[in-house]
Amino acid sequence: MNPDELRQIALSEGLPGFTGKQLARWMYVKKVRTLAEMTDIPLSGRERLGEKYEVGVTPYVDCQVSSDGTKKYLFPVSGAGNAVESVMIPDADRKTLCVSSQAGCKMGCRFCMTGRQGFHGNLSAAEILSQFLAVDESDDLTNAVFMGMGEPLDNWDEVRRAIEVLTADWGFAWSPKRITLSTIGVLPNLKRFLDECRCHLAVSLHNPFPQERLSLMPVEKGYRIYDVLDLIRQYDFTGQRRVSFEYTMFGGFNDSFRHADELARLLRGLECRVNLIRFHQIPDFPYRTSPDSVMEAFRDRLGRRGVTATIRASRGEDILAACGMLAGKHKTL
Repeated sequence: MNPDELRQIALSEGLPGFTGKQLARWMYVKKVRTLAEMTDIPLSGRERLGEKYEVGVTPYVDCQVSSDGTKKYLFPVSGAGNAVESVMIPDADRKTLCVSSQAGCKMGCRFCMTGRQGFHGNLSAAEILSQFLAVDESDDLTNAVFMGMGEPLDNWDEVRRAIEVLTADWGFAWSPKRITLSTIGVLPNLKRFLDECRCHLAVSLHNPFPQERLSLMPVEKGYRIYDVLDLIRQYDFTGQRRVSFEYTMFGGFNDSFRHADELARLLRGLECRVNLIRFHQIPDFPYRTSPDSVMEAFRDRLGRRGVTATIRASRGEDILAACGMLAGKHKTL
């Protein structure tokens, strides 16, 4: 909730209107987990609030630590048996949280374990923010990527509300430059995101040829990558706001020079970066990851054609925390 909504709650419980700002400061700045800790609010007022409300931070129920320091957290969410995973990625002086926005996913990308488990519901803004507040590194997080379970733009209203708390002066007061939202290209809400938010954008592309992309990503049928790019070209990415394209590489399927040349043609004139991602093998999927030498040749081919490309380092693969491997399943739930 924002301070205006918190103010209305305070007034409804017979408390002064400024209590709304106090509640926001305790939750988002001091990051307390109970109303009892909000000591500048009268005890009687805290007790009245406690009869109807709670802070809303849900503790994680499991945490796995990778050999590279990556940590995967499991959170219960609304809906019987539902759970989501978020991943904390340390890198020098940065600690990035990869956040989930849905339990499961509707999009059905064939190479993604989240997509294979089906859709079980949208997360509320509270459930999204709880991931930031409940991880052990909450006070040390430097960046966030909405690249966990779910398609963020399929739940844009709740994601937008969470981003508001993260970036508002009365909230976490983060710069939008610290947040990246990843999407496969849900066009109506992509336009809303571009108009309503200043965070960075990452687009999951994975193949520059529409029919080949469709064989991996059903979204291509409803929202063509050509149309996604047409929309993106209407916005300015020459300043501090960035757009990047995620490209998971499958050996013998999308890693040829033919693909590199078409990708360069597709992105020509657009200020952007391509992130080449190693595919992490999942059950019952025919493709394998591209060899390092092939990925390096693909990167260099793009570079010669004017497209900046980097090979993303794999993190947390040994605990199934890498790209496309989040499943949100746990035997105790």
